[in-house]
Amino acid sequence: MAQGGIFGRRTALVLVSAGVVASLSTAPAQAAEVVGIGVGDRPGPVAVNSVTGTVYVANDGDNTVSIIDTGTRQVIASVPVGAHPTGIAVNERTDRAYVASATAGTVTVLDGATNTVLSTVPAGAGAAVLDVDEAANKVYVGSQRDGAVAVLDGISSTLTATVPGKGGGFAGATVDSGRRLAYFTSVTTGSVEVMDTATNTFAGTVKVGKSPAGVAVHTTSDTVYVSNAGIHHLSVVDGATRTEKKTVLLRSESSSVAVHEGTNTVYTNGGPDGLARIDGEKGEITGELTLGVNPGSVAVDQRTKTVYVTDPLHDVVDAVTDF
Repeated sequence: MAQGGIFGRRTALVLVSAGVVASLSTAPAQAAEVVGIGVGDRPGPVAVNSVTGTVYVANDGDNTVSIIDTGTRQVIASVPVGAHPTGIAVNERTDRAYVASATAGTVTVLDGATNTVLSTVPAGAGAAVLDVDEAANKVYVGSQRDGAVAVLDGISSTLTATVPGKGGGFAGATVDSGRRLAYFTSVTTGSVEVMDTATNTFAGTVKVGKSPAGVAVHTTSDTVYVSNAGIHHLSVVDGATRTEKKTVLLRSESSSVAVHEGTNTVYTNGGPDGLARIDGEKGEITGELTLGVNPGSVAVDQRTKTVYVTDPLHDVVDAVTDF
């Protein structure tokens, strides 16, 4: 499972007009508890291994990954990785984490059992975003330069194929293992590119909002959620028809999105200086939580439903429960 997109939120929050704001749901999150966990310098992408109770946070400022124990909410290790890590994903079945570095064009493989680096794999120029097909034990790495996709073997940690891109760089990635599909957001074309992982070919394009960044899939309903960093809405895509079936109006642009599979609850950093919670089935905002700062990336623990949100300004990851 992967994080959202590689783009950070604006420093200044831009609100929509007063008339539009009034139409947005402002359901309070009175029961929510927020605990800040100090991590490395300028935390960015975040991913959760719900099986082991471990959170991985890629820190752009010091080129490390902070590893958090969800039980104690403490950092238990800090591991050096490639320069300016831009993407992170975990394979819960093998207990490995994968960290992309667009600057280095590599993917660092971490052993979750020992919190050490197993290997560093060349993945092509601009290798920036990635996700894991846990069933096939393969990693799909999208380039932010030209939209090429590197395919890594999870057993040998080697590059097995490179799928040429269409010229536009990618900002987000997610994999639907059961349907053998990978989704990549393309900022330059305002679309989601669909890749058939059985044949390693691009199989479709879905037009969404401006500058799509984060992407997540709810596999049960075959629904893809796309956070648009250049416009105030979240795109809801029907995976079967490969069309944008709805847009959810947000208070600000969003760059990251995560979905809780069991409840089809969607979380995105498009709230008022914080998070927005969306009912995925209805496509409606059901709650907002102000954190006092524009969040970075968002991930959710599938077991506990705890939401993890990076705060690059204060070098903190917020653990949000009961939201």
